[in-house]
Amino acid sequence: MIIAKNIHKYYDKLHVLKGVDLHIKKGEIVSIVGASGAGKTTLLQILGTLDKPQADSETTLSIHGEAVLKMNDKNLSKFRNLHLGFIFQFHQLLPEFTALENVCIPAFIAGKEKKETEEEARKLLHYLGLSHRIEHKPNALSGGEQQRVAVARALINNPAVIFADEPSGNLDTHAAENLHKLFFQLRDEFGQTFVIVTHNEELANMADRKLTMIDGLIAL
Repeated sequence: MIIAKNIHKYYDKLHVLKGVDLHIKKGEIVSIVGASGAGKTTLLQILGTLDKPQADSETTLSIHGEAVLKMNDKNLSKFRNLHLGFIFQFHQLLPEFTALENVCIPAFIAGKEKKETEEEARKLLHYLGLSHRIEHKPNALSGGEQQRVAVARALINNPAVIFADEPSGNLDTHAAENLHKLFFQLRDEFGQTFVIVTHNEELANMADRKLTMIDGLIAL
């Protein structure tokens, strides 16, 4: 599902990623752990096509069978919208929109029909136990509910891969446990691949594979 080779990243003179190689299979849940500054989030952003590695003839990144580093910005944005989902520590919901409207946004960007999109969004929110919160705006939802709306938004286009950056970092223990269990239910139900950067050892250890980053490289 994801094959990355020789991923380097510099910020000015700081060498953040030092030639990362990575292979993640379809349907795998992979956690990435490591100390602050090890390069976890930078790697996640590059794998999720939100950032680009240093240009190098030996650097490649294939996602869902596509060589994403060779795409122009327009095609890359379309690919990201259709095939990749994102869940962040701070849910990034738009405060002026309801839960339903927030979930629908990626599908509307993809040009999907309003009626079918809203129907799918309602199904996802029902699946996530939020049927009674569909018309509520984010400020009327708990932290755990907001994060589940963000999960539904990540799922609306049925992406091949979901990238999560500290997804439970802003939740209380109970909500975090529920979110962790949800990732595995979603994988079993929908077959998505998950790549999760986390400081939560419980979540990291639940994954099919736990990768540890040390000083810009994945420890062997």
